[in-house]
Amino acid sequence: MITTDLMVKMVLDRWNGSITNFNKHLHSLTDEQLEKEVAPGKNRGVYLLGHLIAVHDDMLILLGMGEKLFPELHQPFIKEADKVATETPSVAALRVMWEQQNNLLQSNFDRMKSEDWFEKHTAVTQEEFLKEPQRNKLNIIITRTSHLQYHLGQMVLLH
Repeated sequence: MITTDLMVKMVLDRWNGSITNFNKHLHSLTDEQLEKEVAPGKNRGVYLLGHLIAVHDDMLILLGMGEKLFPELHQPFIKEADKVATETPSVAALRVMWEQQNNLLQSNFDRMKSEDWFEKHTAVTQEEFLKEPQRNKLNIIITRTSHLQYHLGQMVLLH
Protein backbone atom coordinates (compact mmCIF):
# COMPACT_ATOMS: atom_id res chain seq x y z
CA MET A 1 0.00 0.00 0.00
CA ILE A 2 1.33 3.44 -0.92
CA THR A 3 2.14 5.68 2.06
CA THR A 4 -0.50 8.29 1.15
CA ASP A 5 -3.15 5.57 0.84
CA LEU A 6 -2.12 4.16 4.21
CA MET A 7 -2.22 7.60 5.89
CA VAL A 8 -5.67 8.35 4.50
CA LYS A 9 -6.95 4.91 5.50
CA MET A 10 -5.68 5.34 9.06
CA VAL A 11 -7.32 8.75 9.46
CA LEU A 12 -10.61 7.74 7.87
CA ASP A 13 -10.73 4.51 9.90
CA ARG A 14 -10.42 6.60 13.07
CA TRP A 15 -13.12 9.01 11.82
CA ASN A 16 -15.48 6.15 10.96
CA GLY A 17 -14.79 4.44 14.27
CA SER A 18 -15.53 7.66 16.12
CA ILE A 19 -18.81 8.13 14.24
CA THR A 20 -19.74 4.51 15.01
CA ASN A 21 -18.95 4.98 18.71
CA PHE A 22 -20.88 8.24 18.86
CA ASN A 23 -23.88 6.63 17.13
CA LYS A 24 -23.80 3.72 19.58
CA HIS A 25 -24.03 6.10 22.51
CA LEU A 26 -26.53 8.39 20.80
CA HIS A 27 -28.88 5.48 20.07
CA SER A 28 -28.63 4.27 23.65
CA LEU A 29 -29.87 7.63 24.99
CA THR A 30 -33.52 8.60 25.15
CA ASP A 31 -34.68 12.03 24.04
CA GLU A 32 -35.25 12.81 27.72
CA GLN A 33 -31.67 11.88 28.61
CA LEU A 34 -30.40 14.15 25.83
CA GLU A 35 -32.27 17.05 27.42
CA LYS A 36 -30.15 16.68 30.57
CA GLU A 37 -26.94 18.58 31.31
CA VAL A 38 -23.77 16.48 31.13
CA ALA A 39 -22.86 18.00 34.51
CA PRO A 40 -24.54 20.69 36.61
CA GLY A 41 -24.38 24.01 34.77
CA LYS A 42 -22.86 22.44 31.64
CA ASN A 43 -24.21 21.79 28.13
CA ARG A 44 -27.13 19.48 27.52
CA GLY A 45 -26.78 16.47 25.28
CA VAL A 46 -29.18 17.98 22.74
CA TYR A 47 -26.95 21.05 22.47
CA LEU A 48 -23.87 18.88 21.92
CA LEU A 49 -25.67 16.98 19.17
CA GLY A 50 -26.76 20.20 17.45
CA HIS A 51 -23.25 21.60 17.88
CA LEU A 52 -21.66 18.57 16.22
CA ILE A 53 -24.10 18.76 13.31
CA ALA A 54 -23.30 22.47 12.84
CA VAL A 55 -19.53 21.86 13.02
CA HIS A 56 -19.70 18.92 10.62
CA ASP A 57 -21.85 21.04 8.31
CA ASP A 58 -18.90 23.43 8.04
CA MET A 59 -16.82 20.49 6.83
CA LEU A 60 -18.82 20.38 3.61
CA ILE A 61 -17.59 23.88 2.79
CA LEU A 62 -14.04 23.36 4.10
CA LEU A 63 -13.64 20.20 2.03
CA GLY A 64 -15.19 21.76 -1.10
CA MET A 65 -18.16 19.37 -1.02
CA GLY A 66 -20.93 21.92 -1.39
CA GLU A 67 -23.08 24.06 0.83
CA LYS A 68 -24.19 23.37 4.38
CA LEU A 69 -27.17 21.07 4.77
CA PHE A 70 -28.41 22.83 7.90
CA PRO A 71 -27.22 26.47 7.93
CA GLU A 72 -29.96 27.30 10.43
CA LEU A 73 -28.00 25.40 13.10
CA HIS A 74 -24.96 27.70 12.97
CA GLN A 75 -26.39 30.48 15.12
CA PRO A 76 -27.94 28.42 17.95
CA PHE A 77 -25.24 25.75 18.16
CA ILE A 78 -21.98 27.55 17.33
CA LYS A 79 -22.54 31.27 17.90
CA GLU A 80 -24.69 30.90 21.02
CA ALA A 81 -24.31 29.01 24.27
CA ASP A 82 -26.69 26.28 25.34
CA LYS A 83 -30.12 27.50 26.46
CA VAL A 84 -29.69 30.93 24.79
CA ALA A 85 -31.51 30.20 21.52
CA THR A 86 -35.27 30.22 21.83
CA GLU A 87 -36.00 28.14 18.74
CA THR A 88 -34.06 24.96 18.06
CA PRO A 89 -35.04 21.70 16.39
CA SER A 90 -36.39 18.87 18.50
CA VAL A 91 -34.15 16.03 19.59
CA ALA A 92 -35.92 13.77 17.09
CA ALA A 93 -35.26 16.24 14.26
CA LEU A 94 -31.60 16.56 15.26
CA ARG A 95 -31.23 12.78 15.22
CA VAL A 96 -32.49 12.73 11.61
CA MET A 97 -30.20 15.60 10.63
CA TRP A 98 -27.22 13.80 12.18
CA GLU A 99 -27.91 10.69 10.08
CA GLN A 100 -28.48 12.68 6.87
CA GLN A 101 -25.29 14.59 7.36
CA ASN A 102 -23.18 11.53 8.14
CA ASN A 103 -24.54 9.79 5.05
CA LEU A 104 -23.69 12.77 2.84
CA LEU A 105 -20.20 13.14 4.28
CA GLN A 106 -19.52 9.43 3.88
CA SER A 107 -20.69 9.37 0.28
CA ASN A 108 -18.40 12.32 -0.48
CA PHE A 109 -15.48 10.71 1.36
CA ASP A 110 -15.99 7.48 -0.59
CA ARG A 111 -15.57 9.36 -3.90
CA MET A 112 -12.29 11.00 -2.95
CA LYS A 113 -8.93 9.65 -4.02
CA SER A 114 -6.09 9.51 -1.52
CA GLU A 115 -4.24 12.39 -3.16
CA ASP A 116 -7.36 14.59 -2.93
CA TRP A 117 -7.05 14.59 0.86
CA PHE A 118 -3.69 16.35 0.64
CA GLU A 119 -5.11 19.33 -1.25
CA LYS A 120 -5.72 22.61 0.55
CA HIS A 121 -9.02 23.14 2.30
CA THR A 122 -11.09 26.20 1.47
CA ALA A 123 -10.19 28.26 4.56
CA VAL A 124 -6.55 28.58 3.49
CA THR A 125 -5.16 30.62 0.63
CA GLN A 126 -2.85 29.14 -1.96
CA GLU A 127 0.01 31.26 -0.60
CA GLU A 128 -0.60 30.04 2.97
CA PHE A 129 -0.87 26.48 1.75
CA LEU A 130 2.49 26.66 0.01
CA LYS A 131 4.05 27.64 3.36
CA GLU A 132 1.97 25.21 5.41
CA PRO A 133 0.99 22.18 3.33
CA GLN A 134 -0.32 20.44 6.45
CA ARG A 135 -3.35 22.74 6.19
CA ASN A 136 -5.02 20.20 3.96
CA LYS A 137 -8.32 18.37 3.80
CA LEU A 138 -7.04 15.35 5.70
CA ASN A 139 -6.07 17.59 8.59
CA ILE A 140 -9.70 18.77 8.78
CA ILE A 141 -10.74 15.15 9.37
CA ILE A 142 -8.07 14.74 12.06
CA THR A 143 -9.18 17.84 13.96
CA ARG A 144 -12.89 17.06 13.59
CA THR A 145 -12.30 13.50 14.82
CA SER A 146 -10.66 14.86 17.97
CA HIS A 147 -13.56 17.30 18.42
CA LEU A 148 -16.10 14.50 18.01
CA GLN A 149 -14.30 12.30 20.52
CA TYR A 150 -14.19 15.15 23.05
CA HIS A 151 -17.96 15.60 22.87
CA LEU A 152 -18.51 11.84 22.89
CA GLY A 153 -16.76 11.81 26.25
CA GLN A 154 -19.30 14.35 27.48
CA MET A 155 -22.27 12.44 26.06
CA VAL A 156 -21.20 9.31 27.92
CA LEU A 157 -21.91 11.21 31.16
CA LEU A 158 -25.63 11.26 30.29
CA HIS A 159 -26.05 7.53 31.04
